[in-house]
Amino acid sequence: MKRMVIRWIAWAIAFASFAWVSSAQSQIAGDWQGTLSASGAELHLVLHVSAGKEGTLKATLDSVDQGAYGIPVSAISFDGSRLSLTVAAVSGKYEGSVKSGGTRMEGTWTQGASLPLSFTRVAAQSAPKPAAPTNFDGRWAGELDLGTVKLRIIIEVANTESGLTARLQSPDQSPVWVTASAVSRNAGELRAEFLPLGASFAGKISADRQSLDGTFNQNGARALTLKRVKE
Repeated sequence: MKRMVIRWIAWAIAFASFAWVSSAQSQIAGDWQGTLSASGAELHLVLHVSAGKEGTLKATLDSVDQGAYGIPVSAISFDGSRLSLTVAAVSGKYEGSVKSGGTRMEGTWTQGASLPLSFTRVAAQSAPKPAAPTNFDGRWAGELDLGTVKLRIIIEVANTESGLTARLQSPDQSPVWVTASAVSRNAGELRAEFLPLGASFAGKISADRQSLDGTFNQNGARALTLKRVKE
């Protein structure tokens, strides 16, 4: 009888802990929008928090004005009222407290200096609907030769109902993806502009559709050949 009571108490404690974790997750999970003001400039940020297994949380950060989306949050914790984030990719940290019944967070963003940053819960934004793929859809990778160093460049292209989209990553410099400001194709040539980087790429697709031979322009034009990467 004692064993049954002990087991029941243990089960009740475990259930209560699970219920608290689930409640905490639901309070913080979702999309949050905020504006960071620094030196007269404003950066619009979107924080995406999702609930994982066994009370874990995952998150990514978008810096909309810089065209950087899906910046990984390397560490996240939430105790029911206070959120702590570490974004190692940009050497940033955020500490905030949930207010107004779970619809607002007020806190501080630290990246060298500390600045106030508030987030407001917003409705999740739906991703663009995919459309029939073009010859350019997929992941392309190559090396940009700068003379003293070579940098890996990755460009991902996808066709949607709203037109072509593209994003760029230079993994030797950062894990952050930068979304193209404009993408176009004309016959066998692809053009993509990345205004936050002051960069652009123009390349012609090969007859076998396995490479893009072109030019990367950022403070000067340099030859860049991208090879199709199998997923």
